[in-house]
Amino acid sequence: MSFRRTLAALAGATFAVVLAGCSPVVSMAPAAEFANDPECAAASVRMPETIGTFALRQTDAQATAAWGEPTIVLSSCGVPVPEVSDLPCVEINGIFWLREEVPAGLAFTTYGRDPAIRVVVDVPDDVANAAIPPGIVLDALSTPVSFTSETGRACLALEETVTGAEPAN
Repeated sequence: MSFRRTLAALAGATFAVVLAGCSPVVSMAPAAEFANDPECAAASVRMPETIGTFALRQTDAQATAAWGEPTIVLSSCGVPVPEVSDLPCVEINGIFWLREEVPAGLAFTTYGRDPAIRVVVDVPDDVANAAIPPGIVLDALSTPVSFTSETGRACLALEETVTGAEPAN
């Protein structure tokens, strides 16, 4: 290898190390079920560069994504596909999401999609003080999620249920 090539390679490696130091890799685990599904790859490559003011970060697991420093939003494709659920369900841009409270804030899992995608949004107890509203996150992820297959399942409006009553939690 010539001196110029060696110097160029060394400069490139140094530049990569400097960039990596600016924003450390987010350590995540891939979904145990189907992280290697080709539709997860199709969704993953379409993840937005930003959600609100939060930049996409590098992760160390297949079919995952993270935004913000510190991390505000985590996404993982290939999680188990939800069956019928009594969790609250919302529709944003034709994508159905099951919502549940988790220690980190709120988790949303696609419903009626296979493979399923789970998104965790860091939301404090007072949602009004959230760094980013969950609706903004789900709206931003509509396009990548649309690259997963629809199963035909959809959320039902309260009026479409047998009793019209709120489901018990």
